[in-house]
Amino acid sequence: MEKIRSMVDVNAVVGAPITTPDGATLIPVSRLSFGFASGGGDKTASAAKPGIWGGGGAAVKLEPVGFLLGRDGGARMLAIQPPAFSTADRFLDMVPELLERLERYLEKNGKNSSGRG
Repeated sequence: MEKIRSMVDVNAVVGAPITTPDGATLIPVSRLSFGFASGGGDKTASAAKPGIWGGGGAAVKLEPVGFLLGRDGGARMLAIQPPAFSTADRFLDMVPELLERLERYLEKNGKNSSGRG
């Protein structure tokens, strides 16, 4: 457990920021999964020769998910996951971008309509 705890570091999940020449900031983001299993028992083969068994294991998986892109006071997630398989998956992938576009549209319309009258 101690070895796995030492491997699980916040810097493995959310990486160090990277600043690009144009002033944008990229922060790598990963998904961390881990699991443990153990078992044991006592199966007596005979009264003279008892059998005892046991086992255990652990696994850790660190998978890159994407980058947080910070630019011009805003942030957005750039996913590097495989393409969506279904229409619903594609729609869910597009929701953040659609909300961002809607917000820009409403800001633009709000400024234009308030300036007219």
